Amino acid sequence: MCENCGCSSEKTLKNQIAEVIQTIRPMLQNDGGDIELVEVTEDNTVKVRLQGACKGCPGAAMTLKMGVERLLKERIPEVKEVVAVD
Repeated sequence: MCENCGCSSEKTLKNQIAEVIQTIRPMLQNDGGDIELVEVTEDNTVKVRLQGACKGCPGAAMTLKMGVERLLKERIPEVKEVVAVD
């Protein structure tokens, strides 16, 4: 549990993931896209929704795995994988 507010570690993990995603968003927005955190599952799979130019872009899968997932795993080792949802 968090010392400050008593929240569970799952909430803290989700907050950490959300913070990292916020640092990624400006790069995607510069190219006309965006990313939204949808869910963090019990097995630490991060579900995101790609928006704007990122949605349906041929390079989106590479951006997701080589960019978003790599950065999240680097900063938060508990992250298992990142998947896009509609």
